[in-house]
Amino acid sequence: MTQNFQPGLIHAPVTPFTARGKVDYDAFAKLADFHLRHGAQSLAVQMHTGESVSLTDAEQRKLVALAVEQSRERGSVVAHVSDSGTSIAAARARHAEAAGAAAIVATTPYYWTPPPGMVLEHLAQIGGAVSVPFYVFYTPGEMGGTKLSTELVLKLVERLPNFAGVVDASLDWQFMINVISNAQRARPAFRLVSGTEYMISAGAIGATAMVSSLAGVAPVLVRELWDLCRAERYAEARPVQEALAALRQAVKAAGFAGLKGAMRELGRDCGKPRAPNEPLNARTRKALAAALAAIPALAAEPRGW
Repeated sequence: MTQNFQPGLIHAPVTPFTARGKVDYDAFAKLADFHLRHGAQSLAVQMHTGESVSLTDAEQRKLVALAVEQSRERGSVVAHVSDSGTSIAAARARHAEAAGAAAIVATTPYYWTPPPGMVLEHLAQIGGAVSVPFYVFYTPGEMGGTKLSTELVLKLVERLPNFAGVVDASLDWQFMINVISNAQRARPAFRLVSGTEYMISAGAIGATAMVSSLAGVAPVLVRELWDLCRAERYAEARPVQEALAALRQAVKAAGFAGLKGAMRELGRDCGKPRAPNEPLNARTRKALAAALAAIPALAAEPRGW
């Protein structure tokens, strides 16, 4: 297991596409460089906001390798290897480790809704396929019924020496408290990672890392929030948190394409999302632009690449 991996502030980049819907690897290299120049300590490639489920296996593997190449000497790569098939996800994990990823992350199964025992087996086989740190990404709002419990987390701690932590996007603070307090008794190095930019609450609970998709839009705000929360200066962090919450709501109101739309407004065009996700229409694009203009803190963000 890679004991010295410190996830810290993790940026989750989108996947750029060409006008014909092909992965734009040159644009991705430029985007990865942007993230690494603007505060990312690690890159999570490719999370759901990076349209992971719309990528072929070959595309996912090439993006991991490219992210590792771009991150050399500047940061680390956390490879997202999720799949509804256990053996497919385990094979992705092995490839990511061989490509140089510092850690892997996987969600509970999607499409299938297996009972807790099979969820445990699914995750144990993925984590057991590698020696690098393994994180479970818990995002029940996207998984449609498959739950992660504290009991299941503790069983994974028992089975996997490289099970390093939970990336939580549930916003279920009681669950997060139960997980961190119980798992750290069994494994003191166990980490709670905030899966959203709501870092004040997560940090107060004990989160020591954060995954941010909004860093593609507002890396300055994200880094400021991160630095303040790591210093436990939560009162000072509130205005920054509120600005990011407003940005999050503006992006969410525009639909799945809102993140790429917001990036485009700041001069970083990464193309349209792949079907079945819809691109922004003219009306939604205009509403998004107005919502972004109403967030004064975005004035300090970089424009372009």
